Amino acid sequence: MENLSALHDMALFVEVARTMSFSRASTKLGVPGATLSRRIAAMERHFGVRLLDRNTRKVALSEAGQRYFERCAHLVDEARAAQEALSDTVNRPIGHVRVSMPVDLGLTYIGPLLPDFARQYPGISLDLDLSPRHSNLVTEHVDLAIRLGEVVGDQLVVRRLGSLEHFLFAAPSYLALHGQPQQPAELVEHTCITTGSAQQASNWHLQRDGCGMDVQVRGHFGINNPGLIRLLAERGLGIAALSHKLAREAVSAERLVRVLPDWSFKPVPVSGVMATRMQTASVRVLVEFLAARLSLE
Repeated sequence: MENLSALHDMALFVEVARTMSFSRASTKLGVPGATLSRRIAAMERHFGVRLLDRNTRKVALSEAGQRYFERCAHLVDEARAAQEALSDTVNRPIGHVRVSMPVDLGLTYIGPLLPDFARQYPGISLDLDLSPRHSNLVTEHVDLAIRLGEVVGDQLVVRRLGSLEHFLFAAPSYLALHGQPQQPAELVEHTCITTGSAQQASNWHLQRDGCGMDVQVRGHFGINNPGLIRLLAERGLGIAALSHKLAREAVSAERLVRVLPDWSFKPVPVSGVMATRMQTASVRVLVEFLAARLSLE
């Protein structure tokens, strides 16, 4: 039992170290803050070394605490994975999953699926970080990152969840002023809203019936957010590449129309990325749920 108590105290310390807050760790663990402080103080007396530097405003790791955290954090995670794996024998796994994803992917594709997931797995809680940057799965303690495009990284575990098809759209007001292009080559004469720099031409690779064509396009805006690209396209500021689902509402409201409807872009992979193959039951069921649902989008 002494070993179990030591592992429990280690888990308490790891959560405090990750959140850098007794109050946040208390909320996540469901353990009173006074209990956390008392147990970690007992660890410090047992080891004869200070693990945390405390003051009235913040908590920080001491040098010894940082070394201890680096050694024991993965042990706590593996113990958590082993414990949650026991719930595989029932239909309702429990646990907590930290997820990172691009903003518009989360709002347009992942977010609408979450109510069904919550109803199906009420014992699983999710922390969702919507950001355009790629999170570091190890240092930021992310269990699952959902990424667009090809994933680079030999040490990463990648699961294909689905793919997004992109097409060309423009506002009727833009086409009334500038005309409707009939061939991809004509896009060089148009203003296009791209994801690259507005100071340089962007390469759009369009395909039809297995044949591809590269077109160098330019515009006044280079944007890394699909939602803003759609907004500017709706306002008549150029031709944009958007996924069908992202453009669907604007098309229904006749704020956007398809351009070159026979042509499309190569589908963009949507992948679930993990730092290790040793995953908790909660992460596994989330990945399987997203793979099943995104394949139908």
